[in-house]
Amino acid sequence: MAKKSKSFLYMGGILVIVFLLVYIGVILTKNFGKSNEQITSEKASQNLVDLYYDINVNEVSAPKGQIDLDPVNIGESLPDISKFPVSVENSTDNFVEIFSSTEKSGTGVDGWLNEVATEFNKAGILVDGRPVSLKIRNIASGTAADYIISGKYKPDAYTPSNELWGEMVKSHGMKTQLVTKRLTGNVPGIVMSKAKYDQLISKYGAVNVKTITDAISNNEMAMGYTDPFASSTGLNFLVTALNTFDSSNILGEKAVQGFEKFQANVPFTASTTIQMREAAKSGALDGFVLEYQTFANIPDLKSEYVFTPFGVRHDSPLYALGDLPQNKLEILKKFSDFATQEKYQNLAQEKGFNGLDDYQSELGTIDGNLLTSAQKVWKAKKDGNKSIAAIFVADTSGSMNGTPLNRLKESLLTAQKYLGKGNSIGLVSYSDDVTINLPLGKYDTNQQSMFVGAVNSLQASGGTATFDGIVVALKMLQDELEERPDQKPLIFVLSDGETNKGHSLKDVKGLIEAFKVPVYTVGYNANIQALQNISSINEAASINADTDDVVYKLGNLFNVQM
Repeated sequence: MAKKSKSFLYMGGILVIVFLLVYIGVILTKNFGKSNEQITSEKASQNLVDLYYDINVNEVSAPKGQIDLDPVNIGESLPDISKFPVSVENSTDNFVEIFSSTEKSGTGVDGWLNEVATEFNKAGILVDGRPVSLKIRNIASGTAADYIISGKYKPDAYTPSNELWGEMVKSHGMKTQLVTKRLTGNVPGIVMSKAKYDQLISKYGAVNVKTITDAISNNEMAMGYTDPFASSTGLNFLVTALNTFDSSNILGEKAVQGFEKFQANVPFTASTTIQMREAAKSGALDGFVLEYQTFANIPDLKSEYVFTPFGVRHDSPLYALGDLPQNKLEILKKFSDFATQEKYQNLAQEKGFNGLDDYQSELGTIDGNLLTSAQKVWKAKKDGNKSIAAIFVADTSGSMNGTPLNRLKESLLTAQKYLGKGNSIGLVSYSDDVTINLPLGKYDTNQQSMFVGAVNSLQASGGTATFDGIVVALKMLQDELEERPDQKPLIFVLSDGETNKGHSLKDVKGLIEAFKVPVYTVGYNANIQALQNISSINEAASINADTDDVVYKLGNLFNVQM
């Protein structure tokens, strides 16, 4: 009997050893033949599941809401013009107000026009025997065009970065008179790492917009550019790129097909130049678009990158708007003469302007209607053949009660007109727990109605589990991508940024990195730094949307990304 027992123990020991050896072998070889990316993705997927099932997730059915079928009214979403500061005050009652692009009406190296206008106001210049002056308002070219075209606010004059905006304003029925084609010289360009520049020279023999668009179309270069609805450089690049595919018809089938292939290999379009530059710093981009004046004032860029000019020049033309009285036209002419004096052009050169005067515009005058059509092509083709799957993650904690939540609802309900019927949309809210208010679904009329109902039903109470909300959104997107892998996933977090419940950024940062999902954040009276930390993981934008302009900013963000 004792021998049998020993025999059983012996055999049992052998079986245990064999099992352990097999188990260890499986563990050691389970990743054999897999790429690091596959292994990382599998680990991330398991971590996501573990985190997800650690969260209390509810699902509710919201009543359908009434859909507003009226087209987007830009004028209604624009904040009061006082949101944009007057950088030079008029010193007399006889004056003109000028909307000026930001690279010349800011501070420091970006303050050339302000300094010249201040000197003009001190110069005692007379028109019809009366002293005259200027009022300068600092406002980006695209935003300024929105005010003028919508009729929300019309200044006496407008000096955007380039003539494309002047043509755009003119095509919408606003009377314009070109006072001067150039206040000071500037050029847009593609800023490219020296290593990538040398690589393109070696293959193509030259670097210009044509070779760059070819390289991107062939997936040989990663480049970003800015929103062509808001950015002068972005709009310029769009029409220049279309021109490289068919210069005889930039909206023809050949041009559009070429652009679509090119755009499929563009990693992302930035809402702002700052967002794009941050992406470049991270090493995610080989190149990006920028004006020469900015390039010239950043030593690190000049030492590590090469600047290749493109498109139409950015010479800050000056336009009179509407039926101005003769005395105001005379003020503008006198200011044009004043600003182009050698003294002030030398000052401009010190601030980085007038640096590439030999460069000639590659494109002629482009009709504003053509520019509007080009923007529509971009909107339709910017994501190639991929549709978008986006989850909106709304903060409904107690700190959002009142005005913040009301503005969140208003901004979502207004900006949802930009979402696009071919995309898939879902809504998650969070406080102590997480609620799936609207499962991901194609944004048809039915889904839109449910989205409106879900947004309207949001109520605020409890704590703030922001990262739990992001985990649930990631899980919803990963489930969707398993069934429909050819989609572009996005997350939009709308919050005041004060996380005090659930998981932390440390817990979910690796997941966001592994799944490469951009997380755009919109702050309502928020801890902006906390939200920026989330967005910076995959070079997404973070918007400080205060109660004045959240609707306009969110509309712009959706227009670019959706």
